[in-house]
Amino acid sequence: MDGQRTLEIVTSFWGVLMAVSPALQIRRVVQTGESKDVSIGYFGVLCVGFCLWAAYGFSIDSKILWGCNIIAAIFGVATIAVALRYRRRPALAESQA
Repeated sequence: MDGQRTLEIVTSFWGVLMAVSPALQIRRVVQTGESKDVSIGYFGVLCVGFCLWAAYGFSIDSKILWGCNIIAAIFGVATIAVALRYRRRPALAESQA
């Protein structure tokens, strides 16, 4: 196996790992029941970037580039959704008391 092929494999693996890494943040929010420390703005900016990189990947026909970024965008949106859900939870509980 040549160096370029090795680099393709390693970067592909790492790209997928990076794409699913927001699952760690989601897990933490679910465990603690709080999302006040999650920056929704940060994840929003990341999601726009992921979508742009995915579009670029499509334009140059790079399956790895668009694939990893679509996965990352999905996990980024999921992180935002979970964070928003857990931020509304205390307000809902207080209003029902």
